[in-house]
Amino acid sequence: MEVTIGKWRRLQQASSNQGTFTILAIDHRGPLRHALASQAGVVSLNKAVATFKQEVVRELAPECSAVLLDPETGVAPCLTSGALPGQAALIVAMDTGSTGDPAILKTHLIQDWSVQQSSLVGASGVKLLVYYHPNSPSAAQTEALVKGVGLACAQHDVPLYLEPLSFKPEAPGVKLSSDELKDVVIESARRLTPFGADVLKAEFPYNISESHDLVKWQTACSELSQACPVPWVLLSAGVPFDTFLDQARVACESGASGVMAGRAVWNEAASLDSRKCTRFLRGSGLERIKKLRRLCDTHGRSFMDICQAAQTGSIDARELSLGTTGNRDINPPANNVP
Repeated sequence: MEVTIGKWRRLQQASSNQGTFTILAIDHRGPLRHALASQAGVVSLNKAVATFKQEVVRELAPECSAVLLDPETGVAPCLTSGALPGQAALIVAMDTGSTGDPAILKTHLIQDWSVQQSSLVGASGVKLLVYYHPNSPSAAQTEALVKGVGLACAQHDVPLYLEPLSFKPEAPGVKLSSDELKDVVIESARRLTPFGADVLKAEFPYNISESHDLVKWQTACSELSQACPVPWVLLSAGVPFDTFLDQARVACESGASGVMAGRAVWNEAASLDSRKCTRFLRGSGLERIKKLRRLCDTHGRSFMDICQAAQTGSIDARELSLGTTGNRDINPPANNVP
């Protein structure tokens, strides 16, 4: 896979010296607002969310290869307060995030924000979350959205971290079986990454509630690595940290290039008062990030094993292969190009 020099440089900024990713994800909004709303004394919920994000980023960012933030409650507070160190790579969310409601499975782009603006604030990448099932009636619309953002990323030489979340079309609130989940995660990687994704932020391709068989886990992750044409990192999906650590080890040993970890690292801190929150982050939170970084650097596959930097300037976006899914042309609506 060949990428422009600009994208290569930004991927390098967001990874370790070994070329692996240990990315702290704290672009959460809806679920985080809900968690913080239960605390007494919260006057402004958005202010509380921004304050919490600054605390998490200040304590954990120095041990991460990059930090994922949102423009609504994270980017400006963490940059202007100095919580995000100048040498830390920034990835910016383009979507409004998950509501946590399985009945609401539609991606919305953040209003008055763009890939270009992400680049202007110094971002080393942008992230797009989409709900996707290859056989869903909404599949073509989702593909068009990804293509639109992918084209904008190509135009500005900004890597796209794509996060497809699976669902059961006929029953969105029901979890997919392990076989279904593996098939959907792998097929999503095949279909969506050609629309401009540079890194896939993937679900663990096995329903761990069915079995803790590490051989089955490894088989599923290896199949994803073989099918995915770009580097992939594992999302934490809010599972307990010890479970996520097991998943991350299997994923990295099977070809993943690292992790993008959120609630598995800092979830407990959201229910604590300020003093206890800081103590937790400096203790358990920091220990968790260090464990993940050692694991990713030791077992993860370098993105440089998959990506090669173009030797001549930038690649014109019109030359990129972003145009088809199977035999279908996908033409994104104009308002999908940020």
